[in-house]
This record gives sequence, C-alpha cells and structure tokens, in this order.
Amino acid sequence: MFLLVMAAPIKAEINNQTLAVLVNKNDPESIEIAKYYQQARLIPEENIIYLSFKANVNSLTSAEYNEVRIQLKEKVPANIQAYVLAWRKPWRVDCMSITSAFSLGFSKDYCAVACNKTKPVDYFNSKSVDPYMDYGIRPSMMLSANSVDAVKRLIDRGVVADYSRPKSSAYLVSTSDKERNVRAVHFPLIKKTLDNLLNIELIQADAIKNKQNVMFYFTGMKQVKYINTNKYAFGAMADHLTSAGGYLFKGAQMSVLNWIDAGVTGTYGTVVEPCNFKQKFPNPGIVMQKYLSGNSLIEAYWKSVQMPGQGLFVGEPLASPYKGCRYQLGIGGEYSYVVQQPNNLVERISKNCH
Repeated sequence: MFLLVMAAPIKAEINNQTLAVLVNKNDPESIEIAKYYQQARLIPEENIIYLSFKANVNSLTSAEYNEVRIQLKEKVPANIQAYVLAWRKPWRVDCMSITSAFSLGFSKDYCAVACNKTKPVDYFNSKSVDPYMDYGIRPSMMLSANSVDAVKRLIDRGVVADYSRPKSSAYLVSTSDKERNVRAVHFPLIKKTLDNLLNIELIQADAIKNKQNVMFYFTGMKQVKYINTNKYAFGAMADHLTSAGGYLFKGAQMSVLNWIDAGVTGTYGTVVEPCNFKQKFPNPGIVMQKYLSGNSLIEAYWKSVQMPGQGLFVGEPLASPYKGCRYQLGIGGEYSYVVQQPNNLVERISKNCH
C-alpha cells in the first residue's frame, strides 16, 4: 500500500566530510569528474576512493561488481555515510541499478522476475541522519549526464543551490498515460499539506512548458515533451515514472539524463522493468517534504523510495536549497515554516524559508 506519511523535520547530516567519492581509475572521464567534484565540494583527500573495473560499459555482472565491492571494503573510512559515483557509466549491475548495488550490496532480493515487488529498505521515510550507522546503508548517487561538461554544470548547480531557498514552484502533472500516471491519485493530498511551503500546481496535461523557477516536476510518461523550455531552480528535482528511464544511453524511452541536461539537479529512473509499482518510484510527497525540511538531495530522494533495488539515483547529492529550514504542523494537517533567528552567517545572508 502506498501512503503519504509526513515526519518531523530533521537536519541533514550527510555532508562533504561523510561523503566518499568513488572513482574508476580505468576511466579518464571518471578521474576528471571526481577531481572537479572534490574541488567544488571541498571533499577531503581521504574520502576519494579509487577502484578498478571496466570502463565505458553500461553494465557490470554481479561477479564483476563483487570484485569491486571487495576493493571498496578495504578502502572506505569508517565515518562514511554515503557515496557519490563519479562516472557516467556503468549504471547497472545485473538486475540492480549501480547506485542501489553500492548502497545495499548486490542481492537478488532487490530484483524482480516479471511483475513482482522487491525487498523494501528501512531507510524509507526515516528520520535517520546517519544511514550507515542506523541501517547499514550508504545511499549512493551518480554524477552522470550526456557529457563531462554537462556533469560539471550539474555539480555547479548543486553547489549554488545550498541555502538558496528560492521562490519556486512544484508541478505535479497528471497525464493521459494511465499505466504511468499512478502517482497522481496522491497529488491533491500533497498540495493540501505542503502548499504553504511553496507554490504547488496540479496540472492535467501530458507536459508543462515555459514555466519559471521549477523546483519539483513529477509526472508519468515514456517521453516528456518541452522539458528544455522550462527554467529550473538550482537544486531542482524531476522524474517521470516509466519502465526504462534509468537506461541512460540509447534506450527506447526517455533517459533521466534528459532532465539533467535540461537543468535539473536530481532525478531517478529504473534500469530493469519495474512494472508500475509505486513503491519502486519516488513518493513525491515524501521527497518534497524531506527536501523542504532541509535534507540534502541524496537524503530526500533515497528516503522517498521504498523499494529502490531497480532504481538509479542521478544528481548532485549534497544540494541543499532548504538547509536550516524548520516547519510546524497545523491543526488541519498543513505545514508552514517557522521563522527563526539565523545561527550562522550563511543563514543570515540567505532568504527566509517562506
């Protein structure tokens, strides 16, 4: 059963000190991306982990992945709570996404034969600030795009997003594709509970176009038109519920990288046929609530997917446009921001959270 469950706001704790950058030393692009990200986010040198595996392939076998996992186990510092994968490909490990394989370990429990559910994760909708300590999970996100330059622009957007608290909008788009429109049933409740935190528009259409300051865009289609006509806020999230959005290159459906190249900072898509189980895709209400309460992008996205084994997370993990924000729950179930005295210089020069 798919429920919108709201939790109390928490302060995001995954940061540049607890994030490890995984690098494929056999891939010059990976080395270039990792170096750029390390400088942009001031990642400590001890958090840069070099691994050795095949480059320029879409997928690794489970055996190949397990060899990489052994390398990683010997090198990862104990304080690490999350990973960022600094390469454009591979994006899959056998029947799992590569981000879920690194986060959960490879297991057939996270795969599905035909239309079946997969193993859920306890991190879903949790209050955890230390996912590895609490659940033995290190959430992972991939720095990928259709070119290395586009990856660098993605990184820049994530860095600029921090504390930006933009005046922006969310677009929850209910489409004519009934099989892929399954999340739309929850859109009215999301608007009711979160509309005080930012402008939320419920749209009946197959796409939006020429919109400004888009922070969230959730829809369900094989292909989403006009995404390049919209202007996305720094730190924006967008995804389309379909079977193969996580098939990054030359797939039959729209790749999630199209969102990245259009200016989005985080996205999600599945790499193996998931059928339209809502549990295998981001819950828009949860991801928005977590993000608006100050969680980083990687925390908000990972906490919104109950069964992430087949799903690929792509984006700049530390983007935190609402970092430091707090809200309160009203009698009618609506959230509103709490005006608070800023406790540091960064927050004092940033906009309020409302």
